[in-house]
Amino acid sequence: MATKPVPPRPVPRLYLATPEVDDPASLVANLPGLLAGADVAAVLLRLKPTDPRGMISRIKALAPAVQDRGAALLLDGHPELVARAGADGAHLTGIEALNEALPSLKPDRIAGIGGLATRHDSMTAGELGADYVLFGEPDARGKRPSVEAIAERLQWWAELFEPPCVGFAASREEAYEFALAGADFVLAGDFVWADPRGAAVALTEVEQAIRQAYAETSGKAKAEQG
Repeated sequence: MATKPVPPRPVPRLYLATPEVDDPASLVANLPGLLAGADVAAVLLRLKPTDPRGMISRIKALAPAVQDRGAALLLDGHPELVARAGADGAHLTGIEALNEALPSLKPDRIAGIGGLATRHDSMTAGELGADYVLFGEPDARGKRPSVEAIAERLQWWAELFEPPCVGFAASREEAYEFALAGADFVLAGDFVWADPRGAAVALTEVEQAIRQAYAETSGKAKAEQG
């Protein structure tokens, strides 16, 4: 009996993390162009801490620049502000934070999670209803697993579980490796904004790396099925 061909997975998409935002004016001006030039599925808004009213004001100023381009706007933390500010969801760190935020986010908004140190934590997050799991971000001390360890975790998740997995990339090269490993999304942030050539050039290169990795894995899958 012939084996049923495995449907091809979609091309991994970009998840763009902003710098820490105090005055949103520069981002409001630049984000539409960035999102028009690359396939960005979502933007993770990192807010400089202040009073809730001030943060809501920043979110509302930025939301149209993201959402009008068809991308989702997620807050880095602050799930209590999501509905009030018109965001699409929140990214939480750790199981406890996810548990606390789920009642206010579900079923209408996105609840993503990072800070997953073990496979057990990752599976628990999936069982609780996380909309995605993020692997590879720095911890509170700025430490990250090796690129190989992150890629291994992404591959493990992608092969076994339904919710999407996201790889935190600190460079174009890491974006390529994580797309190769099976990430559904690649999170890119600080290195894009710090590129002396401009964020648009950096983001375009990251997208090219992702597509190159996807083409390689798709070609390999077709060869194995054929």
